[in-house]
Amino acid sequence: QVQLVESGGGLVQTGDSLKLSCAASGRTFSSYAMGWFRQAPGKEREFVCAINRSGRSTVYADSVKGRFTISRDNAKNTVYLQMNRLKPEDTAVYYCAAGPVYSAQGFQYDLWGQGTQVTVSS
Repeated sequence: QVQLVESGGGLVQTGDSLKLSCAASGRTFSSYAMGWFRQAPGKEREFVCAINRSGRSTVYADSVKGRFTISRDNAKNTVYLQMNRLKPEDTAVYYCAAGPVYSAQGFQYDLWGQGTQVTVSS
């Protein structure tokens, strides 16, 4: 079974960039679609973006489209989230997730990381 560990979070200023990584253990990483989700204090978890197993297809939430980029390196068992032009409203705990279905729906993902905090100051 795949285990997921996120890293790369931190405190940045508005307009800065940050790159998150999610390293997966196990030999079946390439068989999973991967997603990034986030949860801000007092808010529901929300979809950020997803990438299919091959990496050829991606989908983004409107709120991050054009600013965030998801990518994956199946040889390194890692998925990335490049976040540019960060805004205070991007502040949240970011989670990566793995699942059998390439989807924007959280319930389609059955493996989750522990999360990494991203804080954007104004």
